[in-house]
Amino acid sequence: MRHRFTAPASQRPKMLIVDDQPINIRILYELFRIDFDVYMAGSGMEAMEKCASLLPDLVLLDVVMPGMDGFEVCRQLKATPSLAAIPVIFITANYDEKEEVNGFLVGAADFIHKPVNAVITRARIHNQLLLKRQADTLRTLALQDGLTGIANRRLFEDSLNAAMLQAIRDQTPLAIALIDVDFFKQYNDHYGHQAGDECLRRIADALDGVLARPYDLMARYGGEEFVALAPGADGSGILLLAQTMVERVRELQIEHQRSSIGGVVTISAGAVSVIPERGVTNAQVMLGAADEQLYLAKSSGRARVCLGIL
Repeated sequence: MRHRFTAPASQRPKMLIVDDQPINIRILYELFRIDFDVYMAGSGMEAMEKCASLLPDLVLLDVVMPGMDGFEVCRQLKATPSLAAIPVIFITANYDEKEEVNGFLVGAADFIHKPVNAVITRARIHNQLLLKRQADTLRTLALQDGLTGIANRRLFEDSLNAAMLQAIRDQTPLAIALIDVDFFKQYNDHYGHQAGDECLRRIADALDGVLARPYDLMARYGGEEFVALAPGADGSGILLLAQTMVERVRELQIEHQRSSIGGVVTISAGAVSVIPERGVTNAQVMLGAADEQLYLAKSSGRARVCLGIL
């Protein structure tokens, strides 16, 4: 998966309108269909399902609905980490101050009153969308390595913990590969830090390009270390993946006169795969095992992969 944290400039924002009255949905659809990809839900349960599948940029949510009302939908959205950042704007026919207080307490971004005023509604939607984009940018920067543009250590650690829980539930393999650039200090000393930074960018791009599945992750772990996360990969799978990375970096043919391995930049990798057990396997155990395998790869000649099975 390419983790460059960018979206196509032409991508239109997605809006989900939730109302049990089709006429209300129609009015709002006509108001926003030119500027948004508009989706619709007629109940609270359907709204939750569509939020999970669509990840809309904005939800316009009726307060009064049978079954799960708007307040409960908003409460559940805000309690779901993957959905909590979606702005929710309540649509209501009531000018009840207590109701609005309750809405803000459960996480609403704003209220719009019926009958809908087109100018006011567009302005409020525009403001919330702008705030959402700014917040998304900040979140992206917090999870992106500033030098290489791939995921950073924080995102890797969060992703590893989440993948670990999933693998424990499903009793499926989980694999990582810890990667280190060979003789990188010597490279920096000889070519300078600017060349070293460019070297790391090229390596990151090559490593990230090896990953093909949407749930794989390549991250910069720190300094000249990288790490790959491959949920579902067994020993042979992570070994093949890491070996391909070693070859891709060698194929870059980045000159390294201070290296004893063919005069080009190379990497070494320590890989490990495990079917994790609750209370036994954790992120620290996996990283420690991968680090041991990386040490073996370094001590046995570099530019190679060593594999451990837990």
